[in-house]
Amino acid sequence: MAVPKRKVSSARQNKRRSNVWKLEAPALMRCPKCGEFKSPHRVCSACGYYNGREVIKKEA
Repeated sequence: MAVPKRKVSSARQNKRRSNVWKLEAPALMRCPKCGEFKSPHRVCSACGYYNGREVIKKEA
């Protein structure tokens, strides 16, 4: 059986694991109505529109 000759140092072990936990930036798109950034498939928090329809009444 293959057995490691030496213990893997913690620095080497952490270096190997460093790329696993990277966070991704949230996906954002511009609202076609007002131009604010919003999450896709969500109602725009600035104007209240979704898919070309007013879903939430917002004060101007």
